[in-house]
Amino acid sequence: MKQIHLKKMVFTALLASLGYVLSTFVYFPRMAPFQHFVNVISAVFLGPVGAVCCAALTGGMRMLLNGSTILAVTGAVFGAGLSGILYRKTGRLFMAVIGEIIGTGIISAIVSFPIMKIFYGLPDVSPFTYIPFFIPSSAMGALLAFLFLKAVSRRMSVADMRAKLIGKEKEQIHV
Repeated sequence: MKQIHLKKMVFTALLASLGYVLSTFVYFPRMAPFQHFVNVISAVFLGPVGAVCCAALTGGMRMLLNGSTILAVTGAVFGAGLSGILYRKTGRLFMAVIGEIIGTGIISAIVSFPIMKIFYGLPDVSPFTYIPFFIPSSAMGALLAFLFLKAVSRRMSVADMRAKLIGKEKEQIHV
């Protein structure tokens, strides 16, 4: 049991580091699609709690090391969590993608508004201000993750990869 826990922690740290590096060096104005890419991958392999931890770690690194706003965290954790929940309930990669888009593109965008208003003095604008920025970013990253996982699963099933990476027994996974 301790070995599985250690493997999950190491894999979470590796994914968080990958998310940080990709978000730092592959930059689009007001978008971080690779954060969402990592969110979907972590949701599939680590579940909702591991995905939220991974998203928080990545966002924290982006805030501390790159000077990003708190949006780096608030814009990621809800999508990662919902992606993990939907994936766990259905076992379908497509539902992990939908969870990331809804969780980040809508829920995180709305939750981020009052936080940005309190901490950064955002003027009185619509609480839906971030939705046009969050939906394309989360959709692009989630779609890239889906394509990546589909391509990798041609060689080995996602269940086999998950079993080898974190030591969990195989489960049925559908697209």
